[in-house]
Amino acid sequence: MTTQTTSVDTMAAATSIHDLESRLVGELLRPGDETYDDVRQVQIRTFDARPAIIVRAAYPGDVVEAVRFARAHHWPLAVRSGGHSLGGFSAVDGTITIDLSLMKKVTVDPQRGTARVQAGANSGDIAGPAEAYGFALSTGDTSSVGVGGLTTGGGIGWMARKYGLAIDNLRAVEMVTAEGRLIRASATQHADLFWAVRGGGGNFGIITEFEFQLAPAGSIYGGAIVLPATREVIRGYLDYTPVAPEGLTTIAFMMAAPPAPFIPEELVGQLVVLVGVCFVGDPEEGERALAPLRALAEPLAEAVGAMPYPAMFALTEEASKPHRVSLRSMFSDELPDDAIDAMISSATNATSPMSMVQLRGLGGALAKVPADATAFAHRERKYLVAVIGLWVDETDDGVAHRRWTQELWEELKQYADGVYVNFLEQEGDARIREAYPAGTYDRLVDVKRRYDPENVFRFNQNIKPAA
Repeated sequence: MTTQTTSVDTMAAATSIHDLESRLVGELLRPGDETYDDVRQVQIRTFDARPAIIVRAAYPGDVVEAVRFARAHHWPLAVRSGGHSLGGFSAVDGTITIDLSLMKKVTVDPQRGTARVQAGANSGDIAGPAEAYGFALSTGDTSSVGVGGLTTGGGIGWMARKYGLAIDNLRAVEMVTAEGRLIRASATQHADLFWAVRGGGGNFGIITEFEFQLAPAGSIYGGAIVLPATREVIRGYLDYTPVAPEGLTTIAFMMAAPPAPFIPEELVGQLVVLVGVCFVGDPEEGERALAPLRALAEPLAEAVGAMPYPAMFALTEEASKPHRVSLRSMFSDELPDDAIDAMISSATNATSPMSMVQLRGLGGALAKVPADATAFAHRERKYLVAVIGLWVDETDDGVAHRRWTQELWEELKQYADGVYVNFLEQEGDARIREAYPAGTYDRLVDVKRRYDPENVFRFNQNIKPAA
């Protein structure tokens, strides 16, 4: 009897899936299909999920069809943009996974200085077309970061101190709701939903297109300065970068010097502080803005100059390749010498040559937006700190790298004051709540209750709907 029921159910499911496939402009992949194993792979290879089916959407109507199908058949639904989800939500076992990677169209309006960007595009896809007209958008640090997950979490990027977060430049979105409706949300349409998707993650629907206001950035003054990994250098970096001229955004990578063309061969493998710098403005002003960093210590190596903004992604090219990662992160206002010493000691004994401690000085335009204007609410924080265990060997079980990450995190977490939702793994509800002040979280719960009361969109840093 059980076998018969299973057989009937399987036949019914197969018939329904075939019906869904016939309504798609894009493609539907099942296990065993020729390209299924390639397509199911995500950027973060720590995860090896096998969705029941993958819908490779080609236009918003495909997303509508997939959502309605999932609702009708009570099938769990996952969503993938760039595949960088640290929590492993880009593809989930047994789900219908909606893959947006075919929806990569970027349309720039040079007169209005805006761009319409489909949700499968990544940071590199936006940078090129925008730069052709003398514009840019502050997106991810790495070219392969998908605009969908990046933006819904906030979007801290290479021009955050000059132009704010990606969400600070967002004018409107088109999205598919849990009911399978395609709607537009903006400051004047579904304003509560527009507030929530700017920092609240993928909890409220599937965004198919973003409309951004671009910023003038025909070229930037940027590159990297390599400094000794000493307490004095790191203290100087932390003291200066949150109050530096707003045109300057930096990321400090405390790590083994990589084999880059501008790094002397004898320096490769030694612990250094590699400071990625991006200054938007006149190069002479950029030189003055960088002078306090160069004064921290004699640079060990340097490659800084005027360049088109997309060239900044060369600095993080290795991170755009598939990799495995263990990450813990926090916002902070206080990093005393004990914390700096712990970072140096841990980085010196990293279990992978690609592992690092990442420091960012915040402030600038990011901090000028009122905390309640968007769901991203930790704007007043001075620093973003991330401990990143990173490795590429697929035969490595990662145990040592995860231990390295966790041990340093245990020493640093006492200085935490909030967390960036895009830098969370699956760390539990308490950590999700750390991403939002109490009032912000309560407001997100209310929006979730109204737009997704059944928690259809639950494979994310999940905000559960109110009872």
